[in-house]
Amino acid sequence: MLDGALAAAYLERLGVDARPGEVDAAMLAALQRAHVAAVPYENIDIVRGSPPGIDPYDCVRRVLAGRGGYCYHLNGSFATVLEWLGVDLTRHLSGVQGRGADAPGPNGNHLGLTVRVNGSVWLVDAGLGDGPKEPLPLAPGTYERDGFVYRVEPSPFTADGWRLRHDPRGAFELVDFSAGPATTTDFLEMHTRLSTNPESGFVRVAAVLRHTPGGVDILRGCIFTERTQAGDTVREIDSADDWWSLVIDRFGLAYGDLTPAERNDLWRRVRAGHEDWQAETQSS
Repeated sequence: MLDGALAAAYLERLGVDARPGEVDAAMLAALQRAHVAAVPYENIDIVRGSPPGIDPYDCVRRVLAGRGGYCYHLNGSFATVLEWLGVDLTRHLSGVQGRGADAPGPNGNHLGLTVRVNGSVWLVDAGLGDGPKEPLPLAPGTYERDGFVYRVEPSPFTADGWRLRHDPRGAFELVDFSAGPATTTDFLEMHTRLSTNPESGFVRVAAVLRHTPGGVDILRGCIFTERTQAGDTVREIDSADDWWSLVIDRFGLAYGDLTPAERNDLWRRVRAGHEDWQAETQSS
């Protein structure tokens, strides 16, 4: 069981007054909304060559230290706090399909969560970047959240599994979830592959995403996008100072502990990748 002081600090970080044994559907929604607004989806340490581990308690401490992470860190820490609150929760092997890619099925490139409260089962996810702000009923249907539309349907890959289709404006196409339970150990091999393989998108491209009251902020490489119901506002970031200002000030990530040399090194890599992408785009 998570240490009570860590759990209390985590809930304070989210700004939610939740107590063990008192989480109903409304409180569950408040917790997820607070999490995706307070803790960014990000892979900066992975791009730096210092990928953090995915032990759930280490993930809790990482969030408390002001960092974010990708699904294993965000859903891993969130699930640990929810369990401390007495929530009936299951982890699932899941698989995200990117735009224009083939569906991998529930191959473990994503950690999915389901929660049972008030006699209903909910799909809960704080680790999809620009995914739903609130839990979705684990029942076939189309659901609107803050102007973005999602669909839950059976998965074609696994018996009793399910599929979440993202809003067409989202960063990914869909997620397939297996029905059975999983543990942290089941994700270790995939985490190593995603966070250390030079061909992995998580290693090559720095990304930070966080929900805002009106939509979502997205920093991918040197492109910063403010996405709202009205559309996207996009600008290119062309200086290290502006890039780090977004990361630290706009997204609220505690990367102020990096030395100037470490910041400059990462910026050069981010900018070089952006220029390579521009060259590929212009030649295609």
